[in-house]
Amino acid sequence: MGRIPLISDNDIAAASNAAGRVVDVHRELTAALGPGMTLGEVDRLVADTLRKLNARSCFLGYKVPRSPAFPSHACLSVNECVVHGTAASLDRPLKAGDVISVDIGVTFEEWIGDAAWTYAIAERSEAAQKLMDCGKESIRIGIEQLRPGVKLVEWARAVQTFVETESGFMLIRGLGGHGYGRKLHAPPFVSNVLPNNPLEWPDAGTACEPGMLLAVEPMLAVSTGGISQDANKWPIYTDDGSLSVHYEHDVLVTADGPRVLTAGLEELPDVVGG
Repeated sequence: MGRIPLISDNDIAAASNAAGRVVDVHRELTAALGPGMTLGEVDRLVADTLRKLNARSCFLGYKVPRSPAFPSHACLSVNECVVHGTAASLDRPLKAGDVISVDIGVTFEEWIGDAAWTYAIAERSEAAQKLMDCGKESIRIGIEQLRPGVKLVEWARAVQTFVETESGFMLIRGLGGHGYGRKLHAPPFVSNVLPNNPLEWPDAGTACEPGMLLAVEPMLAVSTGGISQDANKWPIYTDDGSLSVHYEHDVLVTADGPRVLTAGLEELPDVVGG
């Protein structure tokens, strides 16, 4: 585990401004998303909105080992695509009943903002509504645990208990949240599920402390925790093709408890373009 960076009081406003621009982009999207729109058009709207906000995508061109540079301004993940969907990952326009998770990452004045939210296009099934409601409530419940002195494992315990024990859905294994700041990814890793052994999640025992910036992000599916991914390609899918959703907030741990820097996402409509 690397050193966990802590934000200074002087930088809180800058981090908040970056996070606020993520919320602004999501607001623009909810006014535009609808049937007939292609993911390429969605991505161009993200790029145009970021430009107007004097920000830029921190996803475009991002690289991880054994993968090409990420080719889009946003992660656009439809239906069974869990995360990392690209502008070219769906070969048709959006249609009524689709569920799209939009992950926006920005760089603004050297600080990162990174948050995802899920929307249904024009209408949604009962199953989609239940899964989306579960995702939103799970992140709310989990964030309550992010208080000074509380270990990160309590985030996972709260989220997993609600999603899997109480609601009957599944959390995706192997994916989770992360620290961030002036870089998109930093320690600690924030798993959404409890570890089976100490080596599985070394950061589980890390206690929250004031100044931590965490991007926390439950990823849920109807009936699986497993994923599939084509070699050297970005999109990650549920391994059984079942519907998935993704919710992510930027959270600052303060002496008084968690402060959600991307507050306002939960006020956006679940169904858009109707």
